[in-house]
Amino acid sequence: MRARKKPPHIAQKDWDDVNSPSLSNQELASMRPLRETFPELAEYATKRKRGQRGPQKAPTKKPVSIRVDRDVLARYKATGPGWQSRINEVLRRGTKSL
Repeated sequence: MRARKKPPHIAQKDWDDVNSPSLSNQELASMRPLRETFPELAEYATKRKRGQRGPQKAPTKKPVSIRVDRDVLARYKATGPGWQSRINEVLRRGTKSL
C-alpha cells in the first residue's frame, strides 16, 4: 500500500504519532458505500463541498468587477478584513449626491 503524503497543515510529529493499522481483506469486503448506509448524509455531502458556503437565504449583494487605482485598492486592503464592505459604504454615501 502506498504511503500517504502528509498535508502541509499537520505537524510532522503529529503525523508520525498516528498508528493506523492496515485494514484486513475481510474488513475491506464488509465495507459499504456511504449512500447505502447513510443515504441522507450522502445526499447532503454531494450538495456542498468542504469549505463551500451554502446559498444565501436572501441574496442582497451582487458581485461586480470594477477597475480602481492600485493605490486606492492597497489602502482599503491595508485596513484589514471588511475592506470590501467599507468600499460599499463609501459608494453608498456617494450615491446620495447623484
